[in-house]
Amino acid sequence: MHRLLKVLRLLLCGVLGGAVLAAAALPLAITAGGAAKAGGDTWESLPTDVAMPRPAQTSYVFASDGKTLITAFYDENRRDVPLDEVAPALREAVVAAEDTRFYQHHGVDIRGVARAFVSNSRGGAQQGASTLTMQYVRNVLKNDPGLTPQQHLDALSDTPTRKLREMRYAQGLEKKLSKNEILERYLNIAYFGAGAYGIAAAAQTYFGKAPADLALPEAALLAGLLQSPDADNPISGDRTAALNRRAYTLDAMVKMHSTTAAAAAEATAAELRLTELRPPNDCASVAPEHNDWGFFCDYFRQWWNSRPEFGTTPTERDERLRTGGYNIVTSLDPGVQAAALGQSLGVYGYGSARSLPLAVVTPGTGRVLALAVNRHFSLAPGRSNTVNQLIAGGTGVSGYQAGSTFKMFTMLAALDAGMPLSTRFKAPSRLASIWPDAGPGSCGGRWCPGNDSPSWMDGDRTMWNAFGRSVNTYFVWLEQQVGARRVVEMAQRLGITFRGPQDQTMAGKADQWGSFTLGVASTTPLDLANAYAAVAAGGVYCEPLPVLSITDPDGQVLDAGSPRCRQVVEPDVAAAAADAARCPVGKGSAYGKCDGGTAENVSSMLAGHPVAGKTGSSEYNATETFAGFTPQVAAAGIAVNADSPNDRVGSGVSSAVNQAVAQTMAAALRGKPALPFPAPSRARALGS
Repeated sequence: MHRLLKVLRLLLCGVLGGAVLAAAALPLAITAGGAAKAGGDTWESLPTDVAMPRPAQTSYVFASDGKTLITAFYDENRRDVPLDEVAPALREAVVAAEDTRFYQHHGVDIRGVARAFVSNSRGGAQQGASTLTMQYVRNVLKNDPGLTPQQHLDALSDTPTRKLREMRYAQGLEKKLSKNEILERYLNIAYFGAGAYGIAAAAQTYFGKAPADLALPEAALLAGLLQSPDADNPISGDRTAALNRRAYTLDAMVKMHSTTAAAAAEATAAELRLTELRPPNDCASVAPEHNDWGFFCDYFRQWWNSRPEFGTTPTERDERLRTGGYNIVTSLDPGVQAAALGQSLGVYGYGSARSLPLAVVTPGTGRVLALAVNRHFSLAPGRSNTVNQLIAGGTGVSGYQAGSTFKMFTMLAALDAGMPLSTRFKAPSRLASIWPDAGPGSCGGRWCPGNDSPSWMDGDRTMWNAFGRSVNTYFVWLEQQVGARRVVEMAQRLGITFRGPQDQTMAGKADQWGSFTLGVASTTPLDLANAYAAVAAGGVYCEPLPVLSITDPDGQVLDAGSPRCRQVVEPDVAAAAADAARCPVGKGSAYGKCDGGTAENVSSMLAGHPVAGKTGSSEYNATETFAGFTPQVAAAGIAVNADSPNDRVGSGVSSAVNQAVAQTMAAALRGKPALPFPAPSRARALGS
């Protein structure tokens, strides 16, 4: 030991002329007994506590079963695992390859420094004398988001200052953490090459395994990558170098008595069999067989980036998703999604310019079960490929006109204002409204809408049969009675969002928006389905929610995954609206007042489940829509050419749209009991 101290003192005095190894020896000489006071002061002035923020981890997004992976989000492919979920062979291999005296030293290995000095000074293999604890410190400093870019560079620079800092931190760290805690943290933060950060990602990336299942040859190979992970890894680097490092590690394990010579020889001779398995990253990387799930994934990400719980800005929230290590179970039901996609494709195939976006939600929670459209979620060129959010709306997509489905909001506003379902009006073929219009179809300077099928629609009507037969003039008259502003506000209460500039302008002067009841505003299938779901839920509106649960890396379930609901109309008002909405689909109301419907075949498709809904055709049949609901599920679909509003889908597709939505609902209801709609009060229905 006396000779070692003399060597270290020589190093301290500058024998190596400021080389890194001299710096490495400096604190050891001091602690070993008696260097210059100036050197001691420098060592003692260094900080000992290193911040240990959690390294970036992958967030995994699953379907509603909690097992089927939709995608993952990450900047660094990493998932922390406890040490007891790492194969003993891997733990021993890492110690043998990187720090044989790990369990003997206290963060800084004096013998290792001396050995490195002798080897380096004699021109042998260059050694750096970094312990596992020091390597962990270096990784922590490199990954600390609280450091400046220059500090990150300093953490990697090959300088005496860096070495001193690592040593001081390492000694302090070993006073706070056990050896196994340090090893666990090191294994979870270290880079193993091929984009794999941490042992869980490495085991999966190279061998398609959990780290607990690694065999000796696999463990030795991964441990051998730590010194030069990019150059030596067998996927994108030098396969021969990887095998040489494996042999080196196995030999070191024999010397440490952590494996036998025979086992090491067998492992050295073992064929290297790689099973590359990396998680997808982002929505465009959803598995090809489920690339339609990309639209749901895109909506989930849109939802996530709107939630203040995850950060103050969308950029910060997105960063949290990519680095936070969340386990996210979404509300996507693969069975319902498959049914919705099949129905959409049954109307328009993948090659069609037209599309049928469909949305399915759960009343009372707002949870989104499916978002489907006859498109591939893909950045590749082609008519069938897009990443535009055709179903839920968003950047560049304001939605589509949904026609007479908006009569629901006029009816709700009237009921909310105290008008009963029995409110009568003798609906004419055309109605000269109170709103001005100077166009060619005006009536004396007033907007003058008409009924599409006068012989079937005109006459003495109530809300029941006017809704069932979709009588335009009745609902324009009803809107006049209650006021257009109240109708627009009712739609907004139920979550209808005006995304387009023209709609936003008209919403600002809603009193003048007489045509609103005929569905001239753009909406999305998701907004429409969720608005109708509020009626199904007794007037309880729930914000659309794409998740069942969100769990952080510590196992804490976040409240962000809970439904956010509020009562927006009285339960009796909702019950009355649902009662009238039974008329379009061929089901009798609680008071037997239905008289004809525009989609009477829908009820036969739901196998005994009470159902309600409404059809909608925009002007010149540019779009065709159906929104349906039961107490357990609501869905909406809109046939449209999203790229060309002048391409009118035509009335001939309306029955196919009705069927597509109804059959999707039937799939969602399979195995569920048939639940009745509550009857509205006599006063709300009949006014007495």
